[in-house]
Amino acid sequence: MRGVHSVVDDLRRSVFEEVARMAYEGDYSKMDELPYKIIPGEVAKYRDSVFRERAIVSERLRLACGLPLRSASEYGLPSAGMEEANISQKYYDPPLINVIPFACNACPEKEMRVSSNCQGCLSHPCQNVCPRNAITTDKYGHSVIDNSLCVKCGRCVEQCPYDAISKIERPCAKACGVDAIGSDEFGRAKINYDKCVSCGMCLVNCPFGAIADKSQIYQLIHTIRSGEKVIAIVAPAFVGQFPGATPAKLRKAMRLLGFFDTMEVAVGADLCTIEEAEDFLEKVPEQQPFMGTSCCPAWSIFAKKTFPDLAPYISMALTPMVLTARLVKKDYPDARIVFVGPCAAKKLEASRRTVRSDVDFVLTFEELNGMFKAKDIDFATIKPDECDKEFEEGSGAGRGFAVVGGVAAAVKDHISKIAPERQVPMEVGNGLRECKKMLLLAQKGLKNGYLLEGMACPGGCVAGAGTITPVAQSTKNIEKYKAAATKKSSAESSFAGRLKEAEE
Repeated sequence: MRGVHSVVDDLRRSVFEEVARMAYEGDYSKMDELPYKIIPGEVAKYRDSVFRERAIVSERLRLACGLPLRSASEYGLPSAGMEEANISQKYYDPPLINVIPFACNACPEKEMRVSSNCQGCLSHPCQNVCPRNAITTDKYGHSVIDNSLCVKCGRCVEQCPYDAISKIERPCAKACGVDAIGSDEFGRAKINYDKCVSCGMCLVNCPFGAIADKSQIYQLIHTIRSGEKVIAIVAPAFVGQFPGATPAKLRKAMRLLGFFDTMEVAVGADLCTIEEAEDFLEKVPEQQPFMGTSCCPAWSIFAKKTFPDLAPYISMALTPMVLTARLVKKDYPDARIVFVGPCAAKKLEASRRTVRSDVDFVLTFEELNGMFKAKDIDFATIKPDECDKEFEEGSGAGRGFAVVGGVAAAVKDHISKIAPERQVPMEVGNGLRECKKMLLLAQKGLKNGYLLEGMACPGGCVAGAGTITPVAQSTKNIEKYKAAATKKSSAESSFAGRLKEAEE
């Protein structure tokens, strides 16, 4: 369902817009009115009750302010506890990704269903291929599936000549690459946080909009209003997320929001490329059999959780976000840094104690768009000033980190420049399910000598949970942006000499 605009997108984004507007106005007492502004009138539009619609919006508003989720049995206004959120900095109290229980449709976890298309055919191929004898016929000859026996192998689906059998699967669970979604006692989706890596794929694949992550948008704007120097570092996946937003226009728009300056994270991507290339040459295969890339936090957490024996082989290089933030803080020690990107998992990365001193806030593109909407910024009419220059710091290779395969390609290219005789076989895990298959092969010794790139979101960063533009279009935008870079490889980066400085 991704890539098709829906009312779920509108509701999610309207919450960010209203929270941003409230934050800029500096009066959170208006929060209790927002559910009525977002869901006006007396007649429900989307669910069985307008009161349920407003209750769901209330919880979304709270999560957008970084407050904890409440159950339907808890009493309190939407603004309850806002005095704790009305501060200039608030890290995420776990969990980051939340299922709003009374918004969940309690979809079936996984089952096979026979539709009225069944013709009761004589051959019954569905029965013949079933390995568990889970299919019988009723008195009319129509197939009937006993889901208590069914193992959901799908053979019956493939064999039915009338396409009368289908596999029904909960969309959020289907999108979860780590099988972290089960059910509570009422059959509603429930996240197993021991498995969850906060990639957010469940969030953007739930057709009922029942899953949401926490935000720092309110605290960020609070910090901007307090007069502190806030610098944004923007992931290259921003291209095409905001229609009409050239890099120069984006810098102007960010200044209008109150940011001191804006820098592109492709700078850090180039440094990450150099560091991982050097590590690969030094360690593979003498010290370790293969090396996995480090930049995707959800992939990195997944690999270390699921394959602890392989954890030492995931690169320890700092991510592009952290490397860029450290460079900026070297130049502006008193600045607060906000990473703006496509990723929900970056919020979790930035909340780690080892990263907190480098990255103060994380915003997704959707959240940033809410700030643009709140301040009525229109990229069609905005005119950059002389100081609003294009991003020229990052190389084409660094910009390519935004799409699947881009990280490994950049590292391999850099190795070819510093050690042209070295052959580097590489493989890419496109989504966590593919990552798991890749690591299972590595565990068996079948990926020795390889550079392995893991991307939690199928398609890469351009498919992150905080993006606005469809993945296919974003990929095309990045390829154009990459081709337009004046510096093609990470080796050409003017910041290459500052890698050691950023690592300190």
